[in-house]
Amino acid sequence: MQLQEILFSQGFGTRRVCAGMIQQGLVSVDGRVVADASTPFEADGLAFQVQGVDWEFHENAYLMLHKPAGYECSQKPSTYPSIYTLLPAPVRQRGGGAAAGVQAVGRLDQDTTGLLLLSDDGKFIHRMSSPRHHVPKVYEVTCKHAVGDKQVQKLLAGVVLDDDPKPVRAAACVVKGDLQLSLTLTEGKYHQVKRMIAAAGNRVEMLHRASIGGLALPADLAAGQWRWLTAADLALISAPAAKIA
Repeated sequence: MQLQEILFSQGFGTRRVCAGMIQQGLVSVDGRVVADASTPFEADGLAFQVQGVDWEFHENAYLMLHKPAGYECSQKPSTYPSIYTLLPAPVRQRGGGAAAGVQAVGRLDQDTTGLLLLSDDGKFIHRMSSPRHHVPKVYEVTCKHAVGDKQVQKLLAGVVLDDDPKPVRAAACVVKGDLQLSLTLTEGKYHQVKRMIAAAGNRVEMLHRASIGGLALPADLAAGQWRWLTAADLALISAPAAKIA
């Protein structure tokens, strides 16, 4: 693949812009400046530098973001800044065209924190978002009122939400403190955790998504930071969530 095509596919601008960057000597491969935009390279696994910043070719983008509070999962936020502003421009612009860039796999409310996946792979996004696949997600919930066994039993047995007469059940629910519990869901309804807690007679004060499938949010990934998912991460996402102790 020509170097300008590689840069274009990775979100560094139009083909003309990418060719101009190369001709200006702003792109290096293996520590050597490449000034010819048509120079061919094996794209898979290619490591390169653009204006001194290290990059690696990814045919598709699979990312994790530690979403902080005060950000909306929207390309066109209404009140709070967009989570997409936390990503570098090339990641946001991958592929070019109207549907360029990565998309969040589902959404977290502006006041909800924790693990958020993003990708430009439509099939991956659909598979992870579809309730038919029952990918477990673990949420750490801080409630307004003390959590009791009765509320836990309601959540496990199923509560009825206002938009569906069919009860919605938690796959697991474990009390972690007077006001805290861990809640595992395999569906993704709108504001589901908050609505389920309300239906059980309590109220969510703080909400944090700790894991998706078998993939937990890394302790060393600070709020607002992101990283590429590894092959091992992707395998964990499809694995069942670890049993909550």
